[in-house]
Amino acid sequence: MDYFLSYLDSRKDWLEGICISGGEPLIHEDLEVLLKLIKERNFRVKIDTNGSFPLRLEELIQNKLIDHIAMDIKAPLERYQEVTGSEVREEGIVRSIELIKNSGLEYYFRTTAVPGLVGAEDIKRIGEMLEGAKLFQLQQFLPQNTLDRHYLQKKPYSREELQELARIAEPYFKETRIEGI
Repeated sequence: MDYFLSYLDSRKDWLEGICISGGEPLIHEDLEVLLKLIKERNFRVKIDTNGSFPLRLEELIQNKLIDHIAMDIKAPLERYQEVTGSEVREEGIVRSIELIKNSGLEYYFRTTAVPGLVGAEDIKRIGEMLEGAKLFQLQQFLPQNTLDRHYLQKKPYSREELQELARIAEPYFKETRIEGI
């Protein structure tokens, strides 16, 4: 921790903020301690979350420990468990979405477009679920560093296919972006 803090201190004229990501940062019990140390140094904090810990997220928002939130939306609610391969509490995902939309903070939702897993109908249902959100980012799937080696063989959507998925999402959001093409 000391090394990290001295690194931050040495970069205070170069850095504006820190992004906390990787897996699900809200599972770490001492996250609040880290965020307080970062905020004491006047850095902005962005957190990347999958939305599965709405109570922890709410505490961070209320305690003004984060400035920006990005939430991964894996699939429409009814397909979450199928797509993630894990037990997911749908009400937790819904609660996180509402917290984020009403937080007053900068935020965006993003979905990784994995062929065979997330298609046009899924994007439409995700749009309906997030309707009115400020920003939706559609991310290109890249067959690298996957937990399931089967996905290393998947061919990503073409530029045109991704653009079509973005057109499906556009009516539901103030802004829609594509990343990775």
